[in-house]
Amino acid sequence: MLNVDEARNHVLESVGKLPLIEVPLLESLGLVLGEDIIAKDDIPPFDNSAMDGYALRQRDIEGTSEGKPVSLRVTGDLPAGKAPTDSVAEGEAVRIMTGAPVPAGADTVVPVELTRAAAGSVLILEELAAGANIREAGEDVKVGQIVIAARTLVGPSEMGMMASLGCAKVKCFRRAVIGIISTGDELLPVGEELRPGKIRDSNSYTVYGMVKEAGAEPLRLGIVADQAGALEKTILDSVDLVDVFVTSGGVSVGDYDMVKDVLGKIGEMNFWKVAMRPGKPQAFGQIRGKPLFGLPGNPVSVMVSFEQFVRPALLKMMGRAQIYRPQVKAILDSPIGRKRGRAEFIRVIAEWRDGGYRVRVTGPQGSGILNSMVKGNALAILPEDTGRLEAGEEVTIEFLR
Repeated sequence: MLNVDEARNHVLESVGKLPLIEVPLLESLGLVLGEDIIAKDDIPPFDNSAMDGYALRQRDIEGTSEGKPVSLRVTGDLPAGKAPTDSVAEGEAVRIMTGAPVPAGADTVVPVELTRAAAGSVLILEELAAGANIREAGEDVKVGQIVIAARTLVGPSEMGMMASLGCAKVKCFRRAVIGIISTGDELLPVGEELRPGKIRDSNSYTVYGMVKEAGAEPLRLGIVADQAGALEKTILDSVDLVDVFVTSGGVSVGDYDMVKDVLGKIGEMNFWKVAMRPGKPQAFGQIRGKPLFGLPGNPVSVMVSFEQFVRPALLKMMGRAQIYRPQVKAILDSPIGRKRGRAEFIRVIAEWRDGGYRVRVTGPQGSGILNSMVKGNALAILPEDTGRLEAGEEVTIEFLR
């Protein structure tokens, strides 16, 4: 059997990055930048007021206090968006609004609450240092500066900064389109009533959500019965529509698990036993140049396998620099009994308590118990050579949310 790292490394070596596309700025959220964003302008582009108040010369208010105010002649008003036309001379002040350009001659802005207005003049009630309440040109960003590096995930702050820099369109790695197939004669659509021997298809909805959460674009291709021709047709009919296929079920050794035969016929596939629990049977390969992940059929196996293999591959394809979930150390609140030989991913509830993370198991850990993923917010990762763990021992956990 392959170990988890061997299988993951093979997957990551087999997938490349998707091409760059140019998108309108408003469509860039959640995409990864494909180029550096370099400032063409200073931000802010001019010295401007950080307060509503009065722009003046600092030397005119030296020694000022509430008991010894200074009176200055007010020569005009400067709202935001208006360029100043006159400079400030000795004994003068200009009433200025937040964001308005600081007029020539002025080097300080006194907030309005430190003043008292009079007819045609203003009393300054406190001395301030030169430069007070002025945001200097280039204070945030200077011309020529790399403001946002390539491979950065675009969030709201990046969108705002790019708007400030005049980037109406940006080059990003496009979202991967993922074709999702559930296999099995036993599966029913979600809206149908249960019948003897049947279960509702949950895997395609789970995978849809995980694909979406990873920032890719899911495309459900439906339920395919245990008929080789039906699966082959579904895959080949959609191979030009997707970047990646994810199937669930049909990769073990059962008589009706025909996925292996079909994939081996129309693609270049590897069928693995991975030393992990849950998720031992896996398939990975290419169908006409498109990666295909054949995941097990049990719902927890689907989710754990997706987390360990599919998600990192999708993030790499979409240009992400960080492709793994965060991992931290945590202390067990209760023992975990297990056998050595396979890496095990235990569903746990992690919380910060007493200066560190503490974890407790969600309950039964069977690969069909999807509720263990509903309850848990992390996976405790137990290496192949780790045996029984007692309460108080340290484990590595991987946060899912």
